[in-house]
Amino acid sequence: MDYRKLAESLDLPAKVRLLTGASVFTLAPEPAVGLGEVRMSDGPTGVRGLTFAGGPVVALLPNATLLASAWSADTAYEVGRLLAEEAMAQGIHVVLGPTINLHRSPLGGRLFEAYSEDPLLTGKLAAAYVRGMQDSGVGACLKHLIANESETDRTTVDSVVDEATLRELYLLPFEIAVAEADAWSVMAAYNDVNGVPATEQDHVVNGILKGEWAYPGLVVSDWFATKSAAPAANGGLDLVMPGPDGPWGDALVAAVEAGEVTSSVVDDHVARLLRLADRVGALGSLRTRPAALPAPDSPARREQLTRLAAAGMTVLTNRDEVLPLAGDARVALIGRHAVETICMGGGSAQVNPPYQVSVADALTGATVTDGVEVRSRPVPARAGFLPDLRFTIRGADGAVLDERVASGSSIVAGFDDGLAGQIATISVQARFAVGGEIEVGAIGAGSWRLRVGALDVAYDLVVPPGGFGVEVLAPPVATSRVPVVAGDLLEGVVTLDPSGPMGSVGRFGIVARPAPRDPDEVIADAVAAAAAADVAVVVVGLTEEQETEAVDKHTLRLPGRQDDLVFAVAGAAARTVVVVNAATPVLMPWREQVDAILWAGLPGQEGGHAVAAALTGAIEPAGRLVTTFPAADGASPAWSVTPVDGKLPYTEGTFIGYRGHHAGRAPAPAFWFGHGLGYATWSYSDARWSHPSVSVTVTNTGTRPSREVVQVYFAPSEPDQPVRLVGWAAAEAAPGESVPVTVDCDTRLWRRWDGAGWATLTGGTLLVARGLGDIRATLPLTP
Repeated sequence: MDYRKLAESLDLPAKVRLLTGASVFTLAPEPAVGLGEVRMSDGPTGVRGLTFAGGPVVALLPNATLLASAWSADTAYEVGRLLAEEAMAQGIHVVLGPTINLHRSPLGGRLFEAYSEDPLLTGKLAAAYVRGMQDSGVGACLKHLIANESETDRTTVDSVVDEATLRELYLLPFEIAVAEADAWSVMAAYNDVNGVPATEQDHVVNGILKGEWAYPGLVVSDWFATKSAAPAANGGLDLVMPGPDGPWGDALVAAVEAGEVTSSVVDDHVARLLRLADRVGALGSLRTRPAALPAPDSPARREQLTRLAAAGMTVLTNRDEVLPLAGDARVALIGRHAVETICMGGGSAQVNPPYQVSVADALTGATVTDGVEVRSRPVPARAGFLPDLRFTIRGADGAVLDERVASGSSIVAGFDDGLAGQIATISVQARFAVGGEIEVGAIGAGSWRLRVGALDVAYDLVVPPGGFGVEVLAPPVATSRVPVVAGDLLEGVVTLDPSGPMGSVGRFGIVARPAPRDPDEVIADAVAAAAAADVAVVVVGLTEEQETEAVDKHTLRLPGRQDDLVFAVAGAAARTVVVVNAATPVLMPWREQVDAILWAGLPGQEGGHAVAAALTGAIEPAGRLVTTFPAADGASPAWSVTPVDGKLPYTEGTFIGYRGHHAGRAPAPAFWFGHGLGYATWSYSDARWSHPSVSVTVTNTGTRPSREVVQVYFAPSEPDQPVRLVGWAAAEAAPGESVPVTVDCDTRLWRRWDGAGWATLTGGTLLVARGLGDIRATLPLTP
């Protein structure tokens, strides 16, 4: 099909109309060229649909770092197919993912959506994911181009990155996914890069992506990221999202008529959009979708999501083989994350799953004890606490604009919900399902008046600082402690302030939960439970306060008094296992005092079942770390994510993560990238190099069948070049079995950018390893 000819057949206003979304997540149809509506959805951990909040019930997948920890292209391909099926069930054409920014600093709040700190691992997994999705006719979208590794001041920060670092490190995952999977779209980021907005990056988009790589696909802006008309259009951006309003429209028409943008530039943008529409079945004869697809809560999905989550979990320590747990062991299960397991991160990654299984739900037979508080901010009431909580949205004249029943006890209002007028008030009403001393309160900017039983409370909540979107992503909250009897009525109203940064838009909800207890009492209960058991399993971790869009962390310490809890339990228990329910590195000051540590990530809707399967050995947690875990705050090669005078210099260059630790630019880490023990031990022999492959024999010296991941790193002889992963391969073996493994090394990792082009690195050493903390063979290379 001649997409350029189709584009040229339209008049200028019609062309430009296609280049801004028709709504928040849809693109406009154009019958004159046979173009139907194109529908997009966020999708890092599930296909949310056409709304930012609420929406249909969909499958909640494990987060990206947990899936990546399998170090398996087959896993990534399966995830792509799964998401494509979820998309087809809703008539979605493009899923916005994968996120292939790198884990530059462990403080990055959105790292849980991205695969790893390594460009090769990230690129290869992304390519497999894209193939899985696009083989089913659903488009993928690589994001976020480029140098978008942190969230602080994300819409204004200027990432200052030298050309060699940009090409050798941050562009490489995009290069691999474009070359090996032909991803159908790419998303331009919020930030500036070297003083130029990512949506106006002529050098990166036109020069490298569309020029050097000959990329034929579409470049779309991140939502609300586009800052200009002519500079963005000339800089290679093809599509502005969301719509129908935006910086293009009449302004872009005027720019063409004034000669600031040529008609051929506009035609190219439209042609690329039409190519995408054709690929996803929205151009010409519209593609029909399969009628029978697995439901989010079907047996097929339950098995799939449990297996994917458990297989990526990583055994960090395992003294005296305390894991897997013995079948007859008396287990004390302890911690807030055990009873309220965090299954997904915050922000645009959130979806509406059919259920979320906690570890306490799944580890049957264990004695369960709650843990210390893990949040500084109250959250909406959990399902069942306020059943049938009803929100009534009214305009200034008192007319009802909408009514919603929210199972999650909060709603997003005023954004992409098609209301007939501006919101003035939102009323809430529900009855408590439980009684006792309750912490109750309100979430969302406005003037609140609540009645809880016979008690009246009032809050005036204002939007906190934090930049664009904070009204939705981190709204203000206030609470009170009140006595409640089951069946008591909660009712109230919030009056909105339309003069706020986003007008009458925000997240609104009700807090309701048992009032927090004294932490010393909680720890004492945990100690008593641990002392009475054969093994204590303590589940600790982070929450959506730390792992979320728009906010970075300031420390890697566990929130609250979770470290105190672990120390106390370890001092009382015969054996102690710690499960870390977090997607990114945390500090573990107690790691030498406990017997085993299992890193569990954010495991999705089957999270509790997956953790139980990993702990009991029903599924081997054979994951390998995708991020280096530093031993202390500040002890990583790149740390600060806070701009100074608007700029965030990437002064560490290509020495991020394990690369910088290996070069001595940061202290030795607590756990190296690539580390993971599984449930067996391994020996390596006969390692050999025959360009471009390494061969080695691995032998399972343990007592259980297991999966091994053989990793090969290249350490160049040039001192200004860091060590880098060049390939990996997995093998499975029974106890005592030897298996030959061949690792095909990627020659793109033998390049360096010398300012004018690519030069080849020659001398150095190959390291055959189970992570850089466990090198099994060294193979010298000669120039």
